[in-house]
Amino acid sequence: MVRSRRTVLDDVSFRVPRGSLTGMLGPSGCGKTTLMRAIVGVQRLARGRVSVLGLAAGSAPLRHRLGYVTQAPSVYGDLTVRQNLRYFADVLGAPRCDVERVITQVGLDDHADVLTARLSGGQRSRASLATALLGRPELLVLDEPTVGLDPVLRRDLWDLFARMAASGVTLLVSSHVMDEARRCERLLLLREGRLIADDTPGELLAATGTSDVEQAFLRIVEQGAS
Repeated sequence: MVRSRRTVLDDVSFRVPRGSLTGMLGPSGCGKTTLMRAIVGVQRLARGRVSVLGLAAGSAPLRHRLGYVTQAPSVYGDLTVRQNLRYFADVLGAPRCDVERVITQVGLDDHADVLTARLSGGQRSRASLATALLGRPELLVLDEPTVGLDPVLRRDLWDLFARMAASGVTLLVSSHVMDEARRCERLLLLREGRLIADDTPGELLAATGTSDVEQAFLRIVEQGAS
């Protein structure tokens, strides 16, 4: 994939099993966001093909089957959390009862009637996540959803992601925090626009002879450079 004459993604190919929790890890600028945008269908491809739930990425039928959370909060600051969610529920055609469900899922019950402009950065991120959970999507594409959250909230969100995967939802979650890798069933490691590993955490550690994913990442980079 080329942007402004620069190759952002080069020969990246992988499959994400349904009902799985897959982590996409790599340093900032490695192409994670561009790849996620291609999967959602908002990034034009110079070449290649992206298939999502058996359909071409960006196809109209996918709009109600896919939830997407960007790095920047995508809620209106002059509306409360509940008002934002009611608005997005109407846009998506999701039932109004979903609003209270997702507020509880992301732990914003005590802030449901607060203007999102007055929320902390982490709370706004959770409000954005709540909009993606409306309508019970089959696939969730989450671009660094835990950035700016304290360790307890990060743990709670990863527990939520695991429960959703167990219920049959497919999740693709990006992060540059390597210690979050242990929460995933499968890992995609990216560096400089290339997919350098696609494996389970256990198999990745065994193959590199390391004890954590950050060490495994560095070992793979070193092996590629040698």
